Amino acid sequence: MGEASKVSRYLYTVIILFVIWLFLTNSLDPQELTMGFVLSLIIAALTYQVFTKYGLSNLHPKRILYTVAYIPYFLWAMIMANLDVAYRVLHPKRPINPGIVEIKTNLTNDIAKLVLANSITLTPGTMSVDVKGDRLYIHWIDVKDPSLEGASKHIGKPFEKFLRVIFHDDN
Repeated sequence: MGEASKVSRYLYTVIILFVIWLFLTNSLDPQELTMGFVLSLIIAALTYQVFTKYGLSNLHPKRILYTVAYIPYFLWAMIMANLDVAYRVLHPKRPINPGIVEIKTNLTNDIAKLVLANSITLTPGTMSVDVKGDRLYIHWIDVKDPSLEGASKHIGKPFEKFLRVIFHDDN
């Protein structure tokens, strides 16, 4: 998939900035809406080149659906990881097997890799240490499988299926 036109990229940036404005102001006052729209137009004119390369195609229903589905999936993973870490902390023998493992990602988009690394870090019990090409190095509180394939399957793959669609990572 190639880059979108300048107009598509600009309009997408305006829309996203205006939605952010709406969330931050939490107001539907006409003056605030007008000011938010004007600022979105100005800021988008200055930043659309670096903001997106796919423009309005980011608003494809499939990508929106995957984004909406990713949020509860991530929250569920975070809750389960919190319970797991709490169990390990409260257990008298602290059943941990810490270590740094290497996982391989199939994501090629740098932003997708960033979101993957942050999702891993925000899930208790794991922390992204480094990203080099298609490899992420993760500190894992309980190494279940130190092999590249095993660690990748346990840590990264569940998030990747969403991120590949959300971030146009068609490889």
